Amino acid sequence: MLGVNLWGVIHSVRIFVPIMLAQDTECHVVNTASMSGLISFPRGSVYAVSKHGVVTLSEALHHELAELGGKVKVSVVCPGLVQTRIVDCARNRPERLAARTPMGPVEAAGWETLRQQMQTAMPPAQVADTVFQAIREERFYMLTHPEGKDWIRKRMEGILQERNPILPG
Repeated sequence: MLGVNLWGVIHSVRIFVPIMLAQDTECHVVNTASMSGLISFPRGSVYAVSKHGVVTLSEALHHELAELGGKVKVSVVCPGLVQTRIVDCARNRPERLAARTPMGPVEAAGWETLRQQMQTAMPPAQVADTVFQAIREERFYMLTHPEGKDWIRKRMEGILQERNPILPG
């Protein structure tokens, strides 16, 4: 998960941003994180770590590009649930990384809940519309699901008040 979600973004930035800077033309990098890059929840720690890393990488890149005064801008998209095949992610897992033990009942129930939620999740085209509008407006944070803003606000308030973490929702 870290190899794809985080290192994929790191490698892409390392390869493409220098090329974009050398072209000296208006352009935009959009890194894909997740609402999970801004909040935390049980049984999603590795996924959240990878997405928090993408947010932080993007924030740092934003500052670095601003210091250069170049024409390359950066944003990070943090969608909530989007109609993807994420529940079928095992289809891409190399055999050497296959699960060695069967899934427990709590984990299986979590995957089933996610599978059901995917049926009413946001269509990818709607996410794309949000991304293109945010690029036009040069917005850094692209939050596709407004209901997630309350979760982010509660998390940030908890951090500033030095409280124990709370569950989103």
